[in-house]
Amino acid sequence: MFFKLFTIFFLSFFWQSIKSSSKILDFAYNGFHPPLTNVSVQGIATITPNGLLKLTNTTMQSTGHAFFTKAIRFKDSPNGTVSSFSTTFVFAIHTQIPIAHGMAFVVAPNPSLPFASPLQYLGLFNVTNNGNDRNHVFAVELDTIMNIEFNDTNNNHVGIDINSLNSVESSPAGYWDEKDHFNNLTLISHKRMQVWVDYDGHSHRIDVTMAPFGENKPRKPLVSTVRDLSSVLLQEMFVGFSSATGNIVSEIFVLGWSFRVNGEAQPLALSKLPRLPVWDPKPTRVYRFYKNWVPLISLLLIPLLLVIFLVRFILRRRRKFAEELEEWETEFGKNRLRFKELYYATKGFKDKNLLGSGGFGRVYKGFMPKMKKEIAVKRVSNESRQGLKEFVAEIVSIGQMSHRNLVPLVGYCRRRDELLLVYDYMPNGSLDKYLYNRPEVTLNWKQRFKVINGVASALFYLHEEWEQVVIHRDVKASNVLLDAELNGRLGDFGLAQLCDHGSDPQTTHIVGTWGYVAPDHIRTGRATTGTDVFAFGVLLLEVACGRRPIEIDNETGERVVLVDRVLRFWMEGNILDAKDPNLGYEYDQKEVEMVLKLGLLCSHPDPQARPSIRQVLHYLRGEAMLPNLSPLDLRGNGMMLGIHHGSSESGMFTSGSSVAYSLLSGGR
Repeated sequence: MFFKLFTIFFLSFFWQSIKSSSKILDFAYNGFHPPLTNVSVQGIATITPNGLLKLTNTTMQSTGHAFFTKAIRFKDSPNGTVSSFSTTFVFAIHTQIPIAHGMAFVVAPNPSLPFASPLQYLGLFNVTNNGNDRNHVFAVELDTIMNIEFNDTNNNHVGIDINSLNSVESSPAGYWDEKDHFNNLTLISHKRMQVWVDYDGHSHRIDVTMAPFGENKPRKPLVSTVRDLSSVLLQEMFVGFSSATGNIVSEIFVLGWSFRVNGEAQPLALSKLPRLPVWDPKPTRVYRFYKNWVPLISLLLIPLLLVIFLVRFILRRRRKFAEELEEWETEFGKNRLRFKELYYATKGFKDKNLLGSGGFGRVYKGFMPKMKKEIAVKRVSNESRQGLKEFVAEIVSIGQMSHRNLVPLVGYCRRRDELLLVYDYMPNGSLDKYLYNRPEVTLNWKQRFKVINGVASALFYLHEEWEQVVIHRDVKASNVLLDAELNGRLGDFGLAQLCDHGSDPQTTHIVGTWGYVAPDHIRTGRATTGTDVFAFGVLLLEVACGRRPIEIDNETGERVVLVDRVLRFWMEGNILDAKDPNLGYEYDQKEVEMVLKLGLLCSHPDPQARPSIRQVLHYLRGEAMLPNLSPLDLRGNGMMLGIHHGSSESGMFTSGSSVAYSLLSGGR
């Protein structure tokens, strides 16, 4: 009996609770005339004596809220779907300066938002909870400031917000007339405007419509989207308004408000709405300050800002073009170029002027107006200062050389942690691109033979004709440049070394490019004229065969050494099968055969067996005949890089890269 009475009592209490909370289905306020018990205000919001709901006043950086005090049931059960609801209200925004923060109609789980921030957050959220799904907030914002962080449409827009001020849908404020013409509305205009918000519980469509005061509700909504609010709204929620001020104050009024669940909100009796206050035509103190003092302050600040900008520009420009000039460089004054000139000559070292790059630097094309010539500028890393004076001295000395088959060195520049070497620009680029990249126009045999003769002539000048012996130490196809007449010119003296005739170079550093470095250089670290001849021999084979010194076989993945390949064809009885197939049929067979055999002889692993560059020139010019050789005399060439016999010296290089081991990284 007791259990039965308890059950009846519990069900009765539960039914009364449902009844009491569900009976608040709609309300309408044609003005908020006191005494008013069902609307609460918080923050700077107030209700004026004549019935205006005033959300903000002249207090800066504050929030104002107004909520219907009773909870409204939006779902039949906690996990149910949200019922249809509708609301309409009339509002107006007033400010002396057309800059202010807006307002929002809001559905929230509580009749207050105590932790919400002013300014751009409109009193809805703060920096920590904006975008949090646990907010359970639905709002329609009437925003008058464009905030990039929220992806706002503009500074006069209407948006649908779900748990965040990043609107799910928004539009510039306005309305569609009966002819489907869009008409703009300015939210900050001191004029009354009406807004309608409708949610369909079946289709989940949200429509927001607005119109000037006194106009009928347009048939086409301003903003529309489909979103199921069942996961956003709780079973019981509170409805109201939120607003905020910033550093510029504003007055935001709500004149009337109607709301209904499961039906369309009651139309407002527009004629009964309270009147807005008459705007004072006299400027406020803030407006007078803004109008009178801001322009004056601007006039004073602009020249000051210009001076600051100019000083910063000059200082940055000086730092940008700063150079190092030490006392020992005075003797090289005429060979030193200013970084500023090179910067403008190359148009700021832009990538579009990049001619090429490698392990030893990047090369840019430029034009020097004073010299009236095109140049190539190589930027070289200088991480170590050891031996820098000697390096620059040798570069300047090399710049004094003059030979038709050398790329002229115009000068140098030193700045911070890099050196810049300036050469004459060669319009036809480097030899390697004609051998490997297979351009539309390749070089025939006569042109190739002319190029290798030119390089041999240049090496002879370096080794024997100039006042000092110059060991280039980086002879390779990419360092052979072609001028306008396709003459071969040897360039890039970044690794070159000078020594007196009859003396030996003192360096023991291994430098050069993998595939061109002689085995005796690897063993001893000493570069000689013979190591240049070795590299030139590899170059001869490249030019005749159109192949790199070392390649990777696509099928087996193994290294293929060019010297071994040419030797194999020779041993098989026809060395000409090693030639470049792009040569076609118009070539001198004896000349090609001679170049192939000379290349093998120059790249002999025994430096004593290599000819001098003087002898090489005699062979190329037909002034002497090659000695009677057989492939068996040169079979040892396969050991030149220590890769066939497990030499530990092969570990000094990394395969597949043309990496230059610069003296600048370890001193000279």
